Amino acid sequence: MKKSVFSSSFFKPPSSRLGWWAVGLAVAFIFLGMILSSVIAGAPADAPWQNAALSSFGIAMRLYGLVIFAVSLIAIIRSRERSWLVWLTLLQGLATMIFLLG
Repeated sequence: MKKSVFSSSFFKPPSSRLGWWAVGLAVAFIFLGMILSSVIAGAPADAPWQNAALSSFGIAMRLYGLVIFAVSLIAIIRSRERSWLVWLTLLQGLATMIFLLG
């Protein structure tokens, strides 16, 4: 019997708890980015709190992106996670890392 391409572990959801944590953190990162772009950046330019809030929230988002990178990398190496969702979170964390290094 011929195996289907979609029967590999790559196309399945994460199998480890750490893999699910990486995916959950990445989803939260996306929602926090939406909050950043809609609430804080959408404020009037003369708002006295905007510069402090924007810079501190931006720093927190970059640190959060590094945490996502670390958790997904640990899930791939230690838990031998092969799900495409975990690899996608690794790319999201890698993009944050490239942004910080650039």
